[in-house]
Amino acid sequence: MKRTLIEELYLNKGKEVKIQGWIHRLRKLGKIAFIMLRDRTGIVQCVLDCKAIDIKGLKQESVVEVIGLIKDKQGADEEVEIEVRALNVISNVKEDLPIEINKSELECNLDTILNNRVLSLRNIKTNSIFKIQAELAHSFQEFLINEGFTQVFSPKIVAEGTEGGTELFPLQYFEKKAYLAQSPQFYKQMLVGAGYERVFEVAHVYRAEEHNTQRHLNEYVSLDLELGFIEDERDIMALEEKLLKFMLNRVSEKCSKELNLLEAKLPEYVDNIPSLRLEEAVEILKTKYNRTELVNDLDPEGERQICEYAKEYLNSEFLFLTHYPRSKRPMYAMPAEEKLTHSFDLLFRGLEITTGGQRIHNYEQLVESISSKGLNPESFNDYLQVFKYGMPPHGGLAIGLERLTAQLLGIKNIRETCLFPRDRERLTP
Repeated sequence: MKRTLIEELYLNKGKEVKIQGWIHRLRKLGKIAFIMLRDRTGIVQCVLDCKAIDIKGLKQESVVEVIGLIKDKQGADEEVEIEVRALNVISNVKEDLPIEINKSELECNLDTILNNRVLSLRNIKTNSIFKIQAELAHSFQEFLINEGFTQVFSPKIVAEGTEGGTELFPLQYFEKKAYLAQSPQFYKQMLVGAGYERVFEVAHVYRAEEHNTQRHLNEYVSLDLELGFIEDERDIMALEEKLLKFMLNRVSEKCSKELNLLEAKLPEYVDNIPSLRLEEAVEILKTKYNRTELVNDLDPEGERQICEYAKEYLNSEFLFLTHYPRSKRPMYAMPAEEKLTHSFDLLFRGLEITTGGQRIHNYEQLVESISSKGLNPESFNDYLQVFKYGMPPHGGLAIGLERLTAQLLGIKNIRETCLFPRDRERLTP
C-alpha cells in the first residue's frame, strides 16, 4: 500500500490508508488509546483498541506506520481521524527527550535549543520558520530568473578579500594562504562583464567579525544579485522593490499556515519605498531623537529610530538610506558628489537587511579607488582584468536571508532563523 500524507486524508474519506510519521502525543483512556501522528504536512488523530493492538513501551516521538480507515472526527467539522487497524513501529525512541518539543513553545533557553537543534526542529513553530525561509529563497530565484538573470555559483575559497582582507577567516590551502569568501562581489561583477549582464547567487558567506550580538552570524546565507547597463543606484533600488513585493506575495500565498502559526504579520505595503540620504537621516535623528553623536553612519539604535520615523511619518516599514560616504563603502563603490557614493542600505523594521549600489566600471577609476583605500592594485589583478576589456555600468545588492526571515517573523535573535548557527562560540552541531 502506498503511503498517504496527512494533508491528503481529507480527499480520501472512507478509504483504508497507510500513514507514517512521528508520535506527536500519546494518550490512553482505558481500552482506547489516542495517538496524534505527525508528518511533514500536518497532524492527525489515530484511535485504536488497546486490546487489539499492543502499544506497551511505545513512546512519544517514535516513528510508526499506521494502517487504518479514514473517518469523520466526532464533534469536529471538516476534520478526520484514523480508525487504526494495524500499527507497526519503525523506530522506537531509546531515551527520554532532552527538550519538550510538542508544546506550542519551546520552554527552554536558546543554547539548549541549539544544542539539540535537530530535535528542536520537530517543534511545529520552529519547523515553520524554515519553510518560510525556503520560500523566500525560492521566490528570490524565481523572480530573478523571470527577469533574465542567470544563477551562478562562485568559489568560497579565495586568495583576497573583497574589502581588502578585513574580517576574513584564513585557511591553509596546500602551500598557500587562502580565505573563506566574505562575499561573491568580485565574481558577480566579473560575470556581468563576461556577457551574462544579469547574475545572482544564493550561497553562504563568511565574516570573521568578533561580535556576539543578536543580529550577527559569522556564516550566513546571502542573496546576491548584480546587473549591467544601469543608470545609477536607483535602478537597483527599483528592482529590489519589485523583488521584495514578489517574494512577500509568494510567502503569503504558499506559507499562510506557517504565518498564522507564528502569528507573523507581513508588511502591508512594499510599493514606493521611501528614500532618505544618509545625511538627512542623521539630521532627523538629531532633531527628533537628540542623537547628536551620530556622524556619517547609524548605529543599531539609530536604525531602529529612523525606522520608527519612517513608519510614523512616511507610512512604510521599509526605508532606503542612500549616499553613504566613500570612507564607509568598499573600493568598488561608485563615487558621487562631495566624497559620497552611489550606494544604499535598505532598513526594515529597525534593521539593515540589504546593502547595495552602483559599482565603478572604469578601469583607471577603479585602480585609483583601490589605491585610495591603502590597497595594492596588483593584489587584485584577476578581478581587474575584465575592466580593461569593456565593462558596462553596473550595480547590485546583497540581502541577508536570516535577517530578512527574522524581521518578517518578529524574531529577535538571528540564531533562531539559522538552521545550524555559526557564531563566535558555536561550531556544533
